[in-house]
Amino acid sequence: MPKLRPFKQVDVFSSVPFLGNPLAVVLDANGLDEAQMQAIARWTGLSETTFVLAPRDPAADYRVRIFSPETEFPFAGHPTLGTAHALVEAGMQPKGAHLVQECGVGLVQVERGAGGVLAFQAPPCTVRALAPALLPLLHAALGGAAAAGGSVVEMGIRWLCVPLTSAAACLDVRADIAALTPLLAASMADGLALYGPHDPGGPADYEVRALLSEQGALVEDPVTGSANACIAHLLAGAAYRVRQGSCLQRDGRVSVSFRDGHAWIGGACLTVITGSILA
Repeated sequence: MPKLRPFKQVDVFSSVPFLGNPLAVVLDANGLDEAQMQAIARWTGLSETTFVLAPRDPAADYRVRIFSPETEFPFAGHPTLGTAHALVEAGMQPKGAHLVQECGVGLVQVERGAGGVLAFQAPPCTVRALAPALLPLLHAALGGAAAAGGSVVEMGIRWLCVPLTSAAACLDVRADIAALTPLLAASMADGLALYGPHDPGGPADYEVRALLSEQGALVEDPVTGSANACIAHLLAGAAYRVRQGSCLQRDGRVSVSFRDGHAWIGGACLTVITGSILA
């Protein structure tokens, strides 16, 4: 029997409404099966919808399942921050110093910083270099833009991370979907993450873009926690700031810091819709 379940839509990686990456959150998904969750995610039409469940691991504060309109992900970044924001706003108190999320990659810590900004500790990852034989296909996928190579970083989602010479070069890329689709398939990556440095005194330290092929169509993600977490593994060192979403008239802002060998990916969140969903 369907029932009313608390529901929020959160703008992630932005302190200004409608400039970040939206996320739908069903705060009580206990009793829903996988097919129902997938149907709801397909209906919301957002890049991800999360479903909060009772934890199975006693160390966790909650368990979350993350669905796109097509499939389930074991982990994703902006859903991690957005779900934690929705739960804190609803009154959840962590068992320990940090919120602990249980998801497909295990336990993920989420901490609250100054001004309520949230950050998650990036899960462990594996890295492999892009095969040299795929460089011509990479150049074609970038619309002819120059790139020396890339790395496939996997942490539940696999991103082909490609450094470019500058933020301007990153923004100038006009991706070719005819080449991007086979590149992602051949490299066994879910998406292409581009990054380039801003000049000193710019709006951020790096510009990031995240490009995907969905049903043969080019899709750009507004602001991507998992892609930034994968890039952070490659840039490990001093803290830095990211701008993402510029080509989509968004203004996502991501903070990256490093502690004890771990990357922490942070950003502001705000709720733009609150109510209930019948499911």
